[in-house]
Order: sequence, then structure tokens, then C-alpha cells
Amino acid sequence: MELTAQIGGSVTDGLAYLGSLASLSSRAAYFTFVAPFRGKPLRFRQAVSQAMQAGVRALPILSLITFFIGLILALQSAYELRKFGAITFVANAVAISMTRELGPLITAIVVIGRSGSAFAAEIGTMRVTEEIDALETMAIHPVDFLVAPKFLAMVVMLPCLTIWANSMGILGGALFGVTRAGFFFSRYAHASLDALFLRDIVTGLIKSVVFGITIAAVGCHEGLSTGTGPEEVGRRTTRAVVVSIFLVILVDLVFTALFFFIGGG
Repeated sequence: MELTAQIGGSVTDGLAYLGSLASLSSRAAYFTFVAPFRGKPLRFRQAVSQAMQAGVRALPILSLITFFIGLILALQSAYELRKFGAITFVANAVAISMTRELGPLITAIVVIGRSGSAFAAEIGTMRVTEEIDALETMAIHPVDFLVAPKFLAMVVMLPCLTIWANSMGILGGALFGVTRAGFFFSRYAHASLDALFLRDIVTGLIKSVVFGITIAAVGCHEGLSTGTGPEEVGRRTTRAVVVSIFLVILVDLVFTALFFFIGGG
């Protein structure tokens, strides 16, 4: 009975947490997409600043990681395909793997480490220093002031970063294709494009939008939930990273299964 009660309590807490994330996301979406048409201006400059921080400055590390991931995929797939005399299909394997799955997923994990943790630390510090209380005293809604710009930046930048990650992964595969599999670069590029359908790219981009919403919601929620004391900021920042990665993997599983059944798999 005790074990059953613990499991039930954990499930209830998890559902309550998901509900609070959904509530925060809906309020951020309102202040981002609805409120500007009702006379409440969007903090666009802050959103651009967040987009630069979360997106443009993530390009170097994201490029390096996804380039190496594409090269690793080419090496691993070639190892098996060579047994069947089908090494020319390396380009297909890398292109499909990056656009459908690894591009969006690796991008989300990199952004969680750089930006999701930063959201939690920034807002958590403001909570500890009572800056959020000061905003509420001045009748400034914290979600409008703090969360909405981050929400917009993540929704816009995650798909853009995903497209870049896909390109760098395919380029990493091309390095192996040109040097070890006898491809010319133009032939490898054409083989990659021929292997892709529009749905492969679109499914990855849809995932990336939901990943962006998830990362922004978790990071901001953990920041707003910070208690008193500096150690609480560190605890919430760590929790934001762990929970974000878990939820991104869970969302990825749900969407992958959904697209599989919709595609008639």
C-alpha cells in the first residue's frame, strides 16, 4: 500500500507539474501573440536580444557538435552498408537521420545547456533578490515582462537552429563520403536531397517548435518557483536542465510515434 501511495503521489505531482507548464505556456503565448493586438506592446527588443543569446551565439558549438554527429553517422552506417555493397546509401542514411531525429534533438539539448539553464538562473536570481516582487508591486506582470520574450525567441530560433544543424550534419557526412566512399561533393549533395521528402524536414521542424516551447516553459517555471537563498538558484537551475531533457525526449517519443502512425507505418 505504501508503494502504491508513493507511485500515486508521484503521478499526481507529475501531472500537476505538466499542468503548471501548460498554464505558463498559454499565458506566455497570450502575451506574445494576442496581447499586442489588444494594445499591449510586445517587448520585441528584449525578444531579439534573447534570440541572439539563445540562437546566434549557439551556432559555433552547435555547428561543431552536429558536424561530428554527421561524420559519426556516416562512419557507423558505412560499417554496416559496406557488408551489403551499398555504401552509396550513406548519404541517404545521414540525411534522413539528421532531419527526422538527430538534428532537432541535438539542437534542443545544446540549447537546454546554454539557454534553458540561463533562464532558470536569471529568473531565479530575480526571485531571490525580490525583483519579481517589485515588478508585481508596479503592476507589471512577470510573465509579460520576463517569460514572453524568451518564449518568442525560443519558438523562432529552435527551427532556425535545427535547419542549420541538419545542414552541418549532412556536411559532416559529406566529409566521409568524399574522402572514403568515392563521392564527389556535388553527387553527395544530390544524393542527400534525393533521399529527403518534404515530410522529413517538416516533422523535424514541428518537433523543434515544441522543443522550444518546452525549454522556455521549464526554464522560466523553475526560475519563478525558486525559493529563498542562493543555493536554491543552483538547485532550480539543475532541475531545469534535467526536467527539460526528460520532457524533450518524451515529446520526441510522442511525436515520432504520432508521425509513424499517421504515415501508415
